[in-house]
Amino acid sequence: MATLDEWLHPTPRINETLEEPRGLSLLQRLNIAIDVANALDYLHHHCQTPIVHCDLKPSNVLLDDEMIGHVGDFGLARFLFDATQDSSIDQSSSIGVRGTVGYTPPEYGLGNEVSTYGDVYSYGILLLEMFTGKRPTDNVFQDGLNLHDFVKAALSTRITDTIDPILFWEREEGETTMNDITRNEGQNGILKSHECLILILEVGVACSVEFPRERMNMSAVIIQLHSIRQKLIGTNIRRQRLQATGAQG
Repeated sequence: MATLDEWLHPTPRINETLEEPRGLSLLQRLNIAIDVANALDYLHHHCQTPIVHCDLKPSNVLLDDEMIGHVGDFGLARFLFDATQDSSIDQSSSIGVRGTVGYTPPEYGLGNEVSTYGDVYSYGILLLEMFTGKRPTDNVFQDGLNLHDFVKAALSTRITDTIDPILFWEREEGETTMNDITRNEGQNGILKSHECLILILEVGVACSVEFPRERMNMSAVIIQLHSIRQKLIGTNIRRQRLQATGAQG
């Protein structure tokens, strides 16, 4: 299995030359985001004893041959012995939990207890990285600027400046050249794709706010992402119908 990190940040392989680097489509990224959200929701709310992963990041998300996302590497995972949604483990049990720089929630750096909120923060950062193509540790994030603030500010200005450029790379489809954003034929389709991207990034921002109890829970994330997916698929279905009608004419 390849990791999500390898797909988001592809590097040329030895003796391999590609006209365009491999990349994940908008719908593929959204499907993987839903897969990861489902996994976290199961760990947090559907295990007999809730589990906190503590180290969610792209390199710990594995993609199978069907591009289904699987959360792996539970080396830092912790059980929440007080089985409530907002529970945390004893402070003594969280000693040694470090996570990964850029994905670890700010409260862990202050010595706070491990909680499901921490995983939600990591998920939010992962979601932002998936659609911007920027790691939270990129050199651009200096002097107090971070990925969360970068995307939040862009939501009210030019959101296209923050989107992963891979989604704009042109590719041939039959006799038509298009990219993953303009794939939905017509101005309405383009607007729908941009609207979906904004909604996805808003989820990422809401998950990665500074204060733990202000973050979304994974159940709400899943509902929102499924709604966005339905909107995105709807535009693709519309395009297919238009093509079929044109072919018949």
